[in-house]
Amino acid sequence: MDQADNLKKAEKGAWISICAYVVLATAKLIIASIGNSEALRADGLNNTTDIVASIAVLIGLKISRKPPDEDHHYGHYRAETVASLFAAFVIVTVGLQVIIDTFEQLFADATVQPGMLTAWTALAGAAVMFIVYGYNVSLAKKIGSSSLNAAAQDNRSDALVSLGAFVGIIGAQSGLYWLDPLAGLVVGVIICKTAWDIFRDATHTLTDGFDEKQIMIIKTSIAKVREVKKVVDIKGRIHGNQAFIDITILVNPNLTVKESHAITERIETLLREKHNIPYAHIHIEPYE
Repeated sequence: MDQADNLKKAEKGAWISICAYVVLATAKLIIASIGNSEALRADGLNNTTDIVASIAVLIGLKISRKPPDEDHHYGHYRAETVASLFAAFVIVTVGLQVIIDTFEQLFADATVQPGMLTAWTALAGAAVMFIVYGYNVSLAKKIGSSSLNAAAQDNRSDALVSLGAFVGIIGAQSGLYWLDPLAGLVVGVIICKTAWDIFRDATHTLTDGFDEKQIMIIKTSIAKVREVKKVVDIKGRIHGNQAFIDITILVNPNLTVKESHAITERIETLLREKHNIPYAHIHIEPYE
């Protein structure tokens, strides 16, 4: 399956997130107003901001599908990583707002008792988002999409927010008003941790970071090719969800150009079939 097909599948996951958020945000805001629940209202507003993040991911995926042009010779795959970065900023904004709202509730000494319908709405919202999370994280791993993985982590955070709202509402129903802010604080921290993980991965990719362990595995694999005398250098970078590898190897100086080229083709096949790396630049030098 080629890169364009993978990106198209990832767009399907983004659309599922957007549809789920639109339905949940509308239902939560309406029921929160009827049932007098600030926790569910905050949850609904959270889903509203998630619509923006999911649209950003969708746009990033669509841009990534554009073919190479005169000023993007390697294609537009990194638009997907930029979308992940944007999603991280949206998620951390929501997380910080949840934490701030939690402290405001702690000092407000509120004793409003929301209706039970708001609790069941929050619980149903959590169930829906856990299902969406399961679908998107599975699809992201299958096709190697960083932005869809970021969207999936956001889905999980939203499920936890809804779960926290449910706990808080049930606590208020039982007279344990401190459960609401405590659940909000825990959820807020989880959301911020999720945003940090996505931000760290996206910036690592955008600054051409590459897993050192994977480099060593690839180097060992290439060194086993019979004609390769030595692997002098190997570098890697991530372009969207594709790995680009630069390799310098030493071979017998008496080989013809055709024979040397055949070695590079075997290494390219090895990288593609064993390591799922479709792009490699292999530089050959004489072994002395």
